[in-house]
Amino acid sequence: MTKRDRIMLFAVFIGASIFFLILERLTHFEFLLHAAAIPLEVMTAVLIVERFLEKRESRAKRDRLMLIKSHMFRTEMRNLFLADFAALASPAVGMEDIRTASLEKLKEFRHAAETVSYASPEAMEPVIMEYVKAEPVWRSFLSWSVTFNFDEIFHDMIDLLHFTSDVRIFKDTHPGKLFVHEAARRPELMTRTHRIIGDGIRRFLDYAIELKEKQPEMFGEMMADYALSARLGGNHG
Repeated sequence: MTKRDRIMLFAVFIGASIFFLILERLTHFEFLLHAAAIPLEVMTAVLIVERFLEKRESRAKRDRLMLIKSHMFRTEMRNLFLADFAALASPAVGMEDIRTASLEKLKEFRHAAETVSYASPEAMEPVIMEYVKAEPVWRSFLSWSVTFNFDEIFHDMIDLLHFTSDVRIFKDTHPGKLFVHEAARRPELMTRTHRIIGDGIRRFLDYAIELKEKQPEMFGEMMADYALSARLGGNHG
């Protein structure tokens, strides 16, 4: 039901109640007072049912989004997160640490990740380039955020796409140079770069906590894949 349809329907209910109340004043038939209450009772029932359906639909959308995220995190985004965690100086958290952590420990990791630092500016460059490679993923999430009405995800994806576009422009005009060196010359750009790739660490830990709480088997499978890939890639953290 659209907002306009809802307003029109409720206006009809309220109008019917007012009509019966006016009739009661004119005729003094007590029955009309009960009749006036019926449209209001129906309107209340409609509100309750509509709210219930909205909540159920929202849960269903979030469940679908969790499945989509699981696929993306385990396939298209795996190299990005492996590179991001491998470049960390602090917090010193690796995939094996996350795989074996309790829920409480995962929350400690997430709290520590509110402030992240990287081994060096140069260590950040491969991470930045993984974000650029993942542009199709950001566009997919942007599309899904519109479909599922997730405004926060929509704005995050717009921010990411603006950032990756800036990196591409720099790389096209300055081949062979590191974007992070240009960012280091511009404090605002460096702050933005830190925030973007640091958010990757935080989003991964947020999702790990969500899976650990709601889908522990899926969490175990995903983290086993990540831990194996980290070992194969020489990252034993």
